[in-house]
Amino acid sequence: MNKAITDGLALMPPAFANGLDVWSTEDGTSGSITYDSVGNAAFVPADGDFGGAIEITKQTTVTKLRYTGETPLLPGVYLRITARIKAISGNLPNVRIAGWAGNAASNHVSGVTETGPEVALTAYGEVVEVSAIVGSGARGGVDMVWGLDAAYGHFGLDLTGANGGTVRIDDIRIEDVSAFFFAQSSGVIDVRDYGAVGDGVSDCADAFEAADNAANGRKIIAPAGTYYIGSNLSLVHEPIFEGTVVMPDEAYLALRRGYHLNTYIDAFGDEVLAFKKAFQALLNFTDHEALDLCGRRIEIDAPIDMHAVVSNKNTFATRRKIYNGQFNVQASPNWDAVSVSSQARYSTANEFELTDVANIANIQVGSLITGSGVGREVYVKSVNVGAQTLELSLPLWDASANQSYTFTRNQYVLDFSGFTKLSQLEIIEVEFLCNGHASGIMLAPEGISFAFKDSHIKSPLQRGITSIGRACQNLTIDGCQFVSNEGGVDADQRTSVAFNVNANDPKIRNNRFVLFGHTAVLAGTGNLFVGNHWFQGDYQSDSPRVAGLVFTAMNVKSIITGNYIDNCFVEMTNEHDIAPDFSSEFSFGGLTITGNIFVATDAAPWTSFIVFTPRGSGHFINGMSVQGNTFKAINGFLDRIDHVDTTFADLDYGRMRNIVFEGNTFNGISELTFNPVSLDFTQATASENWVLDPSEYLPFGGWARTVESIVFNGEMTDSSGQTASAMPYVTSNYGTSSNQIRLTFPQATRGTVQMSVRMDRPI
Repeated sequence: MNKAITDGLALMPPAFANGLDVWSTEDGTSGSITYDSVGNAAFVPADGDFGGAIEITKQTTVTKLRYTGETPLLPGVYLRITARIKAISGNLPNVRIAGWAGNAASNHVSGVTETGPEVALTAYGEVVEVSAIVGSGARGGVDMVWGLDAAYGHFGLDLTGANGGTVRIDDIRIEDVSAFFFAQSSGVIDVRDYGAVGDGVSDCADAFEAADNAANGRKIIAPAGTYYIGSNLSLVHEPIFEGTVVMPDEAYLALRRGYHLNTYIDAFGDEVLAFKKAFQALLNFTDHEALDLCGRRIEIDAPIDMHAVVSNKNTFATRRKIYNGQFNVQASPNWDAVSVSSQARYSTANEFELTDVANIANIQVGSLITGSGVGREVYVKSVNVGAQTLELSLPLWDASANQSYTFTRNQYVLDFSGFTKLSQLEIIEVEFLCNGHASGIMLAPEGISFAFKDSHIKSPLQRGITSIGRACQNLTIDGCQFVSNEGGVDADQRTSVAFNVNANDPKIRNNRFVLFGHTAVLAGTGNLFVGNHWFQGDYQSDSPRVAGLVFTAMNVKSIITGNYIDNCFVEMTNEHDIAPDFSSEFSFGGLTITGNIFVATDAAPWTSFIVFTPRGSGHFINGMSVQGNTFKAINGFLDRIDHVDTTFADLDYGRMRNIVFEGNTFNGISELTFNPVSLDFTQATASENWVLDPSEYLPFGGWARTVESIVFNGEMTDSSGQTASAMPYVTSNYGTSSNQIRLTFPQATRGTVQMSVRMDRPI
């Protein structure tokens, strides 16, 4: 589109026939000498080639001809100045288009090119045409780049070379040739029109911003080249990057339109850098709440420190989402774990801290801590090098006052541990192909409501999702698949963990977890597991099984319902309790297991599906419901579905309360489990004392504590065969193991009774 037409810009200078008083011998500025007052020039009215023309005899080194009118120059407008000239006599000079750049204050704009290409006149009477293009941007074909400061110009030509020659010059033409450079009708604004230079050095931030301000609904194009942007840049209009952008690490590029990974890949030319910059913008308010990865596969050979990417924010608590893409991990030494062994002190008076930590400067936040008395999945939450202290994610259950620990820092694809607090981040429909080189995601030390939905973590080297603090509060994992890298390893030799939780209220729904060492280690309460399938078997016969879910809080108030629990067990333990012996706190309980499928294939017969492992003495179960489940063993029988691991301590069976095992089905299980259990007992020989043994049915080897009912099943008779109708009294907790019931009759009696027995007190 031509500005002279659309906006009425006055571009064409007047013809020489209108007078030479508007043509300057100098720069064309106000007060300069004009050609109507000098002796070396005259108007020729009837030149054979030009019609009317100005005739000038060259007398100075640079003889100038400038129009004194101010020809306007706007951003994005390109003007072509054209002159036709011929030599008449004398020495043959050179000629070039030239101008004088002025700003809005009528001051000279220095530092810009004000002359075009020089052409030599080689013959008399030969008409030579010279031209040059002037404009704001460094575009191909632009001879005089004047930038954004120039508001107008005094245009004309220069005669250079030998003096003494005479020339005639036709009327000078100035025309708008912006159409050569993406005209307005194309709907695109070129950043070069506003001063951008794609040399990788010149700071183009102002040029991009000026182009954005002028776009008025059009797209902004950055043509081929490398554009350095030295500060934060926010663009309202959609950009098109044919060239690439270079920015400092801390500077962000925020796009109001076209905000997705493809645009950032176009902008930065590298998909990993593009993801970093896109995430940086996501947390710096791009007017978008979600980053679309556009289905792209991002090849990655090093962990991404997500806080280093957004170093201007230590906390963030506004909902954000990353979705629709894939990370593919490449082999690299960058994934190697860093392990440090150090001596440190621990006191139960400060249960979340190690003090006097040797070599602490080499211990990284997020390191897994192992050592004597350290439970599973304990991490370094923070490090204070000056004080030689570090903060623990969970307490230690039996650490010595002064001992050695090992701190192992695994490497994660996305590592959020540098944030102080990060909440409400969602990762949806993203696949992490860890390929046995890296772990998946490490959460921040603090936060709430991290969500991982409809996504996959495949072949993580050590961990899927790791919480090193309490950013797992209200964790949601929904519709995801976790596949370990240990499929060919025997079940009891695996070390991987799909995820861990230190805080409360995780919602784990409709997921599939494949062949991990543990599916989950859960140190909080309020856990909901619904509709999941996790399996941890192997290809060995009669092989041992390990825990799928590990609950390390005491009263967990948790629900496991509608899951497929395959070749592993649910474990209750208190390995994160600084005082593992029971005192006055809640003991084990608050667990509901309903409507699940439990399966074991080729498992060792002592394998159980529900296991308690107390780390200290005096504990008991208060509140547990196991109802409506299916328990099945394939290729061999299991002894029982329930078990107490007494490696460290046993339970206090005299304090069991409110435990229900009923409505379950059993296949391939040698001893069935019920509480209460209803059994028929027959005494064939008349006796005053009947000893009844329900112990094989009672959960966890519990005592026979409560008799809920006794019913005579048929006639009771005495030793002479006469009917005996007297009721017995009951002695519970009978026998050396307290797991029998004694019925004492007033007289020797024989017959059959149906008795309902519990191993607990129901209230």
